[in-house]
Amino acid sequence: MDHPVARPEELRLLEALLFASAEPIDQATLAKRMPDGVDIKAALAQLQAEYAPRGVNLVRVANKWTFRTAGDLSWLMTRESTETRKLSRAAIEVLAIVAYHQPVTRAEIEEIRGVVTSKGTIDVLLETGWIRPRGRRKTPGRPLTFGTTDAFLSQFSLEALGDLPGLEELKGTGLLDSRLPTGFSVPSPSDDATLREDEEPLEPGDTLELLLAPAVEPEAEEPKTESETVAKVEAAEVGTAEAETTAEAETDLEAEVATEVDAAEPDAAEPDAGESDERIDHAGDDDGAEEKGE
Repeated sequence: MDHPVARPEELRLLEALLFASAEPIDQATLAKRMPDGVDIKAALAQLQAEYAPRGVNLVRVANKWTFRTAGDLSWLMTRESTETRKLSRAAIEVLAIVAYHQPVTRAEIEEIRGVVTSKGTIDVLLETGWIRPRGRRKTPGRPLTFGTTDAFLSQFSLEALGDLPGLEELKGTGLLDSRLPTGFSVPSPSDDATLREDEEPLEPGDTLELLLAPAVEPEAEEPKTESETVAKVEAAEVGTAEAETTAEAETDLEAEVATEVDAAEPDAAEPDAGESDERIDHAGDDDGAEEKGE
């Protein structure tokens, strides 16, 4: 009777170290934990071969060793979850306007709100599936018109769009101020899928990308002909010549002004040496007189 071959003890030690570690371990650290004389490289290769057909594989990540789930079984670890996020105030306002005023364009939404509507706000409502493009308005630019969907009714537990609260109900719940301007009214919402007279059907190529502003590409500079280049060079030379002429004229003008100033102001006469000496003598006499007075 054949006895099973005993498994090397170093493989059990490696298994224990790798399973207990929360992070991958490098080969040098494993070698320090193993008994003397163990070929750590050969042991890791053998352990890797043993785990290759199993649900858990021994892999090397960034020169470190760790156990990981087999790649072909990664789908078992995948978990889908739904994240609940609150709509922003702007998104709620846009949704309410679409629900009550549909079909409505983005420009009409902005006119009712009084502020510019961010494209991201409409994108969020499109992603939730609560609004949809209905058609195109028969006006210049053919803007998209928006309306609500069945998902909107399901989300808010409405049997039909006509079940939305009217003016009196909104007042009663405190959602509207009791002192409203004269003539204020809440439209009767309708989600009739039939296009209105001022709407055109969507074209086959219309997608949500139509909501994106097209990227503005820089206009390619047209190649200059030889005659245009020569004309520009000549214009540049003429401009340079005019600048030099202007500079020379300014220099001449400054010289003329300086000459006229010199002629208008006579040179101050230099004092004679004798006059200077006399002034000094008179000053000395004055000093002597003051001393005598004292």
